[in-house]
Amino acid sequence: MLRDSINSELLGYIVDQELEVGDRLPPLTELSTELGLSVGKLREQLELARQLGFVSVRPRLGTHRQPFDFHKAINTSVMFGLSTCEASFEQLSQLRQIIEANMWIQAVSELLEDDKLYLKELIAQAWDKLQGTPIHIPNAEHRQLHLNIFRRLDNPFVVGLLQSYWDAYEATELTRFAEYQYWLDVWNYHDRMVEAICIGDFGQGKRLLVEHFQLLPTVTLPAAFEFQTEDS
Repeated sequence: MLRDSINSELLGYIVDQELEVGDRLPPLTELSTELGLSVGKLREQLELARQLGFVSVRPRLGTHRQPFDFHKAINTSVMFGLSTCEASFEQLSQLRQIIEANMWIQAVSELLEDDKLYLKELIAQAWDKLQGTPIHIPNAEHRQLHLNIFRRLDNPFVVGLLQSYWDAYEATELTRFAEYQYWLDVWNYHDRMVEAICIGDFGQGKRLLVEHFQLLPTVTLPAAFEFQTEDS
């Protein structure tokens, strides 16, 4: 059973009690008695649950169940692996490309008209930055464009992995020294991808997506790549 694979009495309690998002957990002293664990052991489990995003802990408000967020659960692990060079950004990028390419048709099919309008707004904002004086790199728009294309997917694993990819992309400063032409090429592809989405030519949009992956430069992380958590 899935429940038996949860190696935490505290998380097991949340599952067994069928606590809903926002429900408050009992005080640790009460849980200690009910679960037959020391308060110290429960504090350790509570801290882990907080780091994974399963609960929130606030003074005077207590501990509350939070919605499942795969991004919070894996992001520290992703950054740690990149920082120690036990995993590479190229590997993460490969996974991201496979996910986006294979989920593309489903994702764009589920976008609403307001979503498409927002994608167009992001395109316009990016071109304003690239063609303005002075020129600005549309980093925020880059992240938001890709994440919003996949925002309607009812798949927290896909969404969480893509969010972690963009966190790592930003942390590695992969395109920090990219030439201006690189950004023009990237946003030309984005422009055409969004146009294909808006006219319903999802196959063409996917072909453009896959082609534009080839523009991404490779990256080698420095040995002292800084590892940061959400609380840093």
